[in-house]
Amino acid sequence: MPDLDIRQAELLGLKLLKVQEHLESGHAALFKSNGLSGPQYNVLRILRGARGEDLNCHEVGARMLKRVPDVTRLLDRLEQRGWIERWRCTNDRRVVRTRITDTGLTLLASIDAPLKAQVKADFRNFDDRKLRQLDRLLTALLPD
Repeated sequence: MPDLDIRQAELLGLKLLKVQEHLESGHAALFKSNGLSGPQYNVLRILRGARGEDLNCHEVGARMLKRVPDVTRLLDRLEQRGWIERWRCTNDRRVVRTRITDTGLTLLASIDAPLKAQVKADFRNFDDRKLRQLDRLLTALLPD
């Protein structure tokens, strides 16, 4: 294992937190202008990614980018807005299944282009090679 300059590592960790805050704030403004919070957008993104497959509350929570203490309440709000639908499983009434609605898909479709523009602006100084390199470096920071 190579020697580690702990001071440099601490400064890089702080810089990563600052970058994360910058990226999140730009996305949060876009989500807010569409009546969404970041976690709500994340749930809709997860359900769209399920490609028509319904998920239960635990499955949605496990796929979230950040832990949310009350996924059920988050799903309640999305259901009230008509962006998801939920129903009890017929063979196990304790399980509630969730799927994105056409209204939710339309909302996400309206956000896709401005979000891609935001990401493009955020990474304007990166070419494909630099992006792959950053991906490898960030992956090395993740726990096994």
